[in-house]
Formats: sequence, structure tokens, C-alpha cells
Amino acid sequence: MRYLHSIQILVFCLLTFLVGDAGAQVNKGNINFRKFQEKAYYFGLTFGYNHSNFQLEHSKKFILNDSFNITEGLGGPGLNVSMVTNMRLGDYFDFRFLPGFSFVGRKFFYVSTLNEIEDVKSIEGVLVQAPLQVRFKSEPFHDMRMFVLAGAKYTYDVASNARIRKEQANRIIRISPHDFSVEVGAGAQFFFPFFIFSPEIKFSQGIGNILIYNSKLSQSTVLEKVLSRTFTISLHFEG
Repeated sequence: MRYLHSIQILVFCLLTFLVGDAGAQVNKGNINFRKFQEKAYYFGLTFGYNHSNFQLEHSKKFILNDSFNITEGLGGPGLNVSMVTNMRLGDYFDFRFLPGFSFVGRKFFYVSTLNEIEDVKSIEGVLVQAPLQVRFKSEPFHDMRMFVLAGAKYTYDVASNARIRKEQANRIIRISPHDFSVEVGAGAQFFFPFFIFSPEIKFSQGIGNILIYNSKLSQSTVLEKVLSRTFTISLHFEG
């Protein structure tokens, strides 16, 4: 009983401390925010999860072809690692440059017309990314603020020149290593004494056709256009 009583006292003291600390955090206002607001620019790191896919547009030959009755793009998970360069443009806008790497796994899915055999063509990539973004931020509230962003991104697939990709060039559909995308996203900033923590969600849509047409590949002739599409969840650590 004495042991249980001691545990109850310890839990009560701990809860009292946590409630008091939370109250202090609420009452302190935007102290951490004001410290970072004085900086014209700052840097950081980003770690993220992505889910990439191909958006396909079929050619006229798809209707007439006798090889495939289904052609689809399949998505896959991946990881992002980036640097952050943030320049403040007034009280509510930022200009951001986030160069980094993205590891993606995307696939083409075909179903044969004759024997209904399923065939999956994997296209794995290591993308060097160069996104440029403009971010609009809300008024701060207790060292937190919301934001929305929009921008454009260039990517280059450094794995496109790998030996295995060259060896399979005549057996799988080919994709250009260069790609341009537009991006939109939203998130929140949490201001701590030594850094800013910013969770973010973002959607990227390719605007250029990345299909390299090959008349010798039936997988290629049934397609008119291939666009990239990516959903990303990112965690920014800036300071």
C-alpha cells in the first residue's frame, strides 16, 4: 500500500509538472518565432516518404493492337533526402530551394490479350531533384503557423545510365531521365528554441512527356504519353 501511495504521489507530481510546463508553453506566446523571424535566411535538412506513379495516355494503336488489353501505371514507395535553403520575403512569404535525392520505384503493368498473362515492368530510379518553391505563411499562434506552397521542380534520373538499364534497353519500355513538374503543398511550422520543425504534404505533377518512343517495342507503341506523379510526406528540420 505504501508503495502504491508513493507511485500515486509521483504520478501526481509528474502530471502537475507537465500541466504547468504546457501552460508555460501556451503563455509564452511567440518567443521562439520572433527569434527566427529576425533571420533573413536559414538552412536545414529534409527527410521524406514518397509514393510515385506513372500517368499513362494511350495511343490510337492501343485500340487496334492485338498484344495487350490492359496497360496501367503502378505506384511504389520511396524515400527523399534534401537540403533546405529558405530566404524570407517579408513577413508572410518565403522563397525556398531544396536540392536533394529521391529514391523511387514505379512500374508498368500489362495484361496480354492472347493468354491474359500479367507482365510488370519495373522502373527504379535515383532522382536528383532541384525544386524551387514560394511559400505563403499564416499569422503565428503560440510558436506555430500554417503554410501553403507552390513551385516547379526539375529532376534527373542518375540511374538511367546504369549498365543494367542499358542491357535491358531492348526489353523494357524506356523513360527519359529528364523531367519537369509543378508542385503544390501545405504544412505547419513549429518553432522551438534551436530549430523549426515543419511537417508537410506535397503533390507533384509532371508536365512533360517522359516516354522515349520505340517502334520496335509493342509496350511503347500502345502509349502516347507518360507523365510522372508523386505524393510526398516530408519532415523539415531548419534553423
